[in-house]
Amino acid sequence: MKKMWGGRFNKKSDKLLEEFNGSIGFDYKLYEVDIKGSIAHAKMLTKIGVLKEKEEKKIIDGLNEILSEIESGSFEFKLELEDIHMNIEKVLTDKIGSLGKKLHTGRSRNDQVAVDLRMYSKEKTLEIMEALLDLLLVIIESADDKKDVILPGYTHLQGAQPVRLGFHYMSYFEMFKRDFERFKDSYKRTDILPLGCGALAGVNYDNDRFFLADQLQFKNISLNAMDSVSDRDFVIEIINSCSITMMHLSRWCEELILWASNNYGFIEMDDSFSTGSSIMPQKKNPDAAELIRGKTGRVFGDLMSILTVMKGLPLAYNKDMQEDKECLFDAIETTIASLKVFSKMFGTITVNREKMLEATKKGFLNATDLADYLVGKGLEFRNCHEIVGKIVSDAVANNKTLEEYSLEKFKEFSKEIDEDVYSHINIEKCVENKISFGSTSMESVMYSININEIWLEREKNVLEIEKEI
Repeated sequence: MKKMWGGRFNKKSDKLLEEFNGSIGFDYKLYEVDIKGSIAHAKMLTKIGVLKEKEEKKIIDGLNEILSEIESGSFEFKLELEDIHMNIEKVLTDKIGSLGKKLHTGRSRNDQVAVDLRMYSKEKTLEIMEALLDLLLVIIESADDKKDVILPGYTHLQGAQPVRLGFHYMSYFEMFKRDFERFKDSYKRTDILPLGCGALAGVNYDNDRFFLADQLQFKNISLNAMDSVSDRDFVIEIINSCSITMMHLSRWCEELILWASNNYGFIEMDDSFSTGSSIMPQKKNPDAAELIRGKTGRVFGDLMSILTVMKGLPLAYNKDMQEDKECLFDAIETTIASLKVFSKMFGTITVNREKMLEATKKGFLNATDLADYLVGKGLEFRNCHEIVGKIVSDAVANNKTLEEYSLEKFKEFSKEIDEDVYSHINIEKCVENKISFGSTSMESVMYSININEIWLEREKNVLEIEKEI
């Protein structure tokens, strides 16, 4: 088959090169945005007098026919045509004759693939943002429902201080809220039209790029043709945002896996998101959470891949950039799937509030509150820290909790300790004593939930408007 670019060549492409060079095996996913871009380009060519209206109609009808064939599964993609652009253009020319060859006037595959990738990325960014909002809704509802459950908060995987489960959940809300904002911010830099720039220097036609931007719903137009065709910053940004989101999912999955283990027993994964063992009948494995944790590494690899591809490329377009698509597709699809699975999995978790509360009785989680109690008696904090450290050391040696100490025993360490100490080291009281802004007290948790409910509702409305444009 003769190549569309083969005029200056005297030999056919080696079969090995065709297999190595072809991208249709993965860039077929761009078929819909590629056809949309071509339709807009055809309309623009008519507007500037390159095409007649009847020619435009024939081209657009042919493109829509190809779209229907692809969606019905009857379209045959051919490796020798290299990519989605050439596959569509060749079939269009077969359908409507030499008129199909006019479509590429004032356009290069360089700006064509750039606009395809941006349209695809815009669409998928909105899909990820929607999945994030769905997860954030599940989190905030769960936080409100579990705001009265108390469990240990940990540092270094050691019991540190007691916290509310709703407070713990809302810490993840803040993480995924930042993820949402990252995608929202990167969307602005993706929403820039490169079409009409040609290969790298512009074209010899008065392409109406503002018309193209209006047709394809781009808010901005690129200002430099060379940058337009060689820029993949938006791809890097999206994969980077996917990587951070997956990192947050992985952290939470690790925590839930620990919590579901026999050693913790804080939660139980629902049967619908667990699997069994082929040999051990008693096993209930948190495979969904483990898979998300594992897939995080893949997305990190996608980020390293695109950064490595781009790091040594001179301007403008280079064939290396064909490698942008597989890592972009993989990162986006993996992130969307992981967000959806996690949301449903998290929504089915059963919380063992008794086990959580029981765990707060171990590990001296109220030691800091005892030190603060002594500060209230007029002692310097560092001295209080030392006193409580000695009490804890003695309690460990005697296998006691602070609550089990008699007042007389407390006074051996500090004469300032009185009967009111017991109310200060009560676990529930320790939680409510945290009165600083953003703390684990009920008032702070409810403020966090309420203000984020307003944010969530606003962002849902804004996203719905953006999707309709």
